[in-house]
Amino acid sequence: MPGSKSHNPRFERHSLKQSQAGKALGWTLAGAAVLVAGGLWWWKGHGSGEGGPAGAASAAAAQGGPGGRGGPGGRFGGANRVQPVSIEAAQRRDLRVMVNAIGSITASNTAVVQPQVTGVLQTLNFKEGEQVRAGQQLAQIDPRAFQAALGQAEGQLARDAAQLANARVDFARYRDLMAKDAIPKQQLDTQEALVRQLDGTVKSDQAAVDSARLQVTYTRVLAPISGRVGLKQVDLGNVVQPGSANGLVVITQTRPIALTFAVPSANLPQIMAVLKARKPLHVEAWDRGGTNKLADGLVASTDNTIDPTTDSIKLKALFKNEDDALFPNQAVTVHLQLDQLADQLAIPSAAVLRGTQGFYAYVVGADSTVSMKPVKPGVVDGNWTAVQGAIQPGDKVVIDGVDRLRDGAKVEVIAADPSKRVGAQPGGGKGHRGGQPGGAASGAASGAWGAASAPARHPSDSAPGTAPGAASEANAEERPRWLDRLPPDQQEKFMKMSPEERKAFIEKRRAERAASQGN
Repeated sequence: MPGSKSHNPRFERHSLKQSQAGKALGWTLAGAAVLVAGGLWWWKGHGSGEGGPAGAASAAAAQGGPGGRGGPGGRFGGANRVQPVSIEAAQRRDLRVMVNAIGSITASNTAVVQPQVTGVLQTLNFKEGEQVRAGQQLAQIDPRAFQAALGQAEGQLARDAAQLANARVDFARYRDLMAKDAIPKQQLDTQEALVRQLDGTVKSDQAAVDSARLQVTYTRVLAPISGRVGLKQVDLGNVVQPGSANGLVVITQTRPIALTFAVPSANLPQIMAVLKARKPLHVEAWDRGGTNKLADGLVASTDNTIDPTTDSIKLKALFKNEDDALFPNQAVTVHLQLDQLADQLAIPSAAVLRGTQGFYAYVVGADSTVSMKPVKPGVVDGNWTAVQGAIQPGDKVVIDGVDRLRDGAKVEVIAADPSKRVGAQPGGGKGHRGGQPGGAASGAASGAWGAASAPARHPSDSAPGTAPGAASEANAEERPRWLDRLPPDQQEKFMKMSPEERKAFIEKRRAERAASQGN
């Protein structure tokens, strides 16, 4: 019938659409199932294998290695992770109370050697940069013109001296005649005046001779002070004259040499107390970087006023400088020793850390776990810091590798020098950051465990239990490449094992890997 449901065209079209949609949904679900099955198969065969990247990553996560986030502690590893650290024992020692400053080296005296006569420079009798003595001849100026003037003055003196001698003889004769009333007294007085006149002339001539002789000596240029000569300012053959801008050469007195520096005025009472007691105030001059000590000296004097702009006072120290390590105008780092404290409990400055609750240090216990100890730092002397707190002499404090530590963490003590660590490779290997020169303990930890997450590129390069043939390679005499992925202590133990012990070690590692993957 036309009105029945089975013959309704609209109903038939709706049923057809529902049937097609059901078929499409079925094919979609079937395809998704196939993809999931394939992914599981690939993961079982490749991703979850012990030799694959995922297996290595899961193993690293199970061990608390870098990138493992399954255990507590996040990126810093779990409580079971062993962190390589370097330690140093706390000890009692004498510490100096130091004041640090920046200073400038100044010469004790500086002299610009000037010629005192005009003439041609004939010789230079010094080497640039050498030490000279006071009075040592440095240069020679042509003396011939001055020697001629000296001869002329000496001749004038000889002539006037002869006239004086003759006048004195006549005066003696006139005096005898005057006693006999043979000549008038006026003649005697005139002769006496002539003698005095000639005597003055002779004295003037003598002064002229001395002046001419002095001019001759000025042709020999002498060092006015002892010290180091600089670079020459004139060349041979040039006409030199007094009052030139640069002179012949500059001499700086560097033995001893002075150091001027400023310290806060708060230290002035202690400084003055030491100086009034006539006790030495030791000063050390270091290079600008503060790595090399250049010289030791003593404070000689203080300035008479405090600089109000910087609230500091200037001090001057003297250094013997026998080795010429200090030069004028050289900038140096100054360490002024104000006092010395005896028998102070000290730890390396690298062990003193600062957190939200104050200063602290990590102490390694007998069970190879670290504990956080609060400390109160005091005087700092070089690489050591005086501390007060829950630290006793002999306690082993962590000085390297603290960036990955937390209270109660397990640690392994390694050498502070990377080149002395077990398994260290000269120059550092690729993928093993712990072997890099100068790496910190944290870098060693990253390198030791970071290699575990790297994919194996060769059957012989995989970790224990990851591929066939690993056991045979482990039993070989040469060092297996996968061994570099283990911590240094396990590397050393493995190399000392017998073939049977090595096989058992590898089987144990396989079981641990399988258990971690099952979890």
